[in-house]
This record gives sequence, C-alpha cells and structure tokens, in this order.
Amino acid sequence: VGRETAPRGRFQNLFETLVIFVRDDIAKPNLGDKYPKYLPYLLTAFFFILTCNLLGLVPFGATATSNIMLTAVLATITFLLTQINASKDHWAHVFWPPGVPTLLKPILIPVEILGLFTKPIALAIRLFANMTAGHVVILSMLGLIFLLKAWLVVPISVGFALFIFLLELLIAFIQAYIFSVLTAVFINLSRHPH
Repeated sequence: VGRETAPRGRFQNLFETLVIFVRDDIAKPNLGDKYPKYLPYLLTAFFFILTCNLLGLVPFGATATSNIMLTAVLATITFLLTQINASKDHWAHVFWPPGVPTLLKPILIPVEILGLFTKPIALAIRLFANMTAGHVVILSMLGLIFLLKAWLVVPISVGFALFIFLLELLIAFIQAYIFSVLTAVFINLSRHPH
C-alpha cells in the first residue's frame, strides 16, 4: 500500500519477505479478516524479539530476551491487548461458563480467571527459557575445557559449542515466530464468538 515500485536491494527484500511472512502466515490464518487491526503489534513483537535474539549472537552482545523482565513486559502487553479487545462472549464464558451445571460454576469461574493469566505467564517463560538455555549450553561446552584442563577436549568442546551457536541462530527466528503465532492465537480466542 502506497508503493508503486518493488523494493530494491537485499535489505529491503529481506524485510519485505519477513513482513509478508508475518502477515500471510501468522496474522491472516489466525485472525481472519480482522488481521489489519493487530498486524502492527504482531510485526513489532516479531521484529523486536528477532532483533533481541540476534543481538545475543554477536560477540560481546547480550540477549535481551534472556531477561525474564523483558519477556514479562512483552507478555503483559499481549495480555492487555487480548483482554481489552475481548468480545462479550469471551467475558460471558469467563464469568458464567455456558453448558456447565450451576453448582460447578463457582468452582469453574476462578479456574477460568486463572486461565486468563496462565497464557501470558507461559508466553513469557517460554521465550525466556529457550533463549537462556542455548547460552547456558554453549557456556557449559566451553567450560569443559577449563574444568577438564585437557587440550584433547578443546576441539570437541569448540565443535559442539559452534553447533549449538548455529542452532541458536535458528532458534532466534523460531522463538520470534512462536511468540507472534501464540499472540495471534490468544487474540483470536478472546475475540472469537463461542
């Protein structure tokens, strides 16, 4: 929209590919015709998480998504967006679940309210744990060199650390994708009529 020519250059082509991927493979299938309203947030979350993950792979860099506070803030924004845009059916399902015997509703209502909070908590912990785990494994592999104090371990440890580093590159993209997909799914669950 608003462009009359195709993007030029590798950098612009790369970003257009990623934007179209988020739009066509994350937003449209999960949100349907309401996707334009939520696409800016999904794109922002995807690129922010991807950038933070990739910066952690740069020498002397730190992965911001390895900090539980950052992932908690991202999950809180997703939670607020989900609850603010929730439909009346969503709230009716939470506070008076349909098709449930009346005697069970006092038990089920707190469970439903608790369920609202477990989704963003799981979202935050999933991103944090996956990004931290890769760095811990790399440090453990390299730490074996100093722990065992043997030169024979160096090629094996460095080889495994390099393999995990390349795996971390793949995980950086996968985690940005998973966070965006789950955000789109949670938004759709809250606004979809039951």
